[in-house]
Amino acid sequence: MAGVHPDTSSGTRTLRDMAWKLTIRHGSDVDHESFDELDEAVAAMRGRAMAIRAEGPAKPVSALRDFGPKQQVHARLQLEGKGLLRKPVAGVDVRGDGTFMPFRGGFSREELDPAGYETPFDAVRETLERSER
Repeated sequence: MAGVHPDTSSGTRTLRDMAWKLTIRHGSDVDHESFDELDEAVAAMRGRAMAIRAEGPAKPVSALRDFGPKQQVHARLQLEGKGLLRKPVAGVDVRGDGTFMPFRGGFSREELDPAGYETPFDAVRETLERSER
């Protein structure tokens, strides 16, 4: 995919050189990809989220209480832009039941209402576009 740059030390470009960093946390795995353009980054996030959802629902978990698939975050995909003080951050949680929940913010995360958008990924894109202005 054009504009995609894996996080490798052998390449001439690094994540720090790119405009958008995609972090995928899925189980114990953490992957990073970088992109020049926001549209490319959102498309890659959507593709990875759909692939994770296609794996099927998460199994219920019992700890101090029972957690059904809907209550679990199966994977978290987060886009982060460049910035000195406040980097724009937004992404999508893939819930254990296969639903997507868009959010903004890194450390203090706020769920976004996807109702006014065609897809949750459109909510992420618009949130990041607004933060660039």
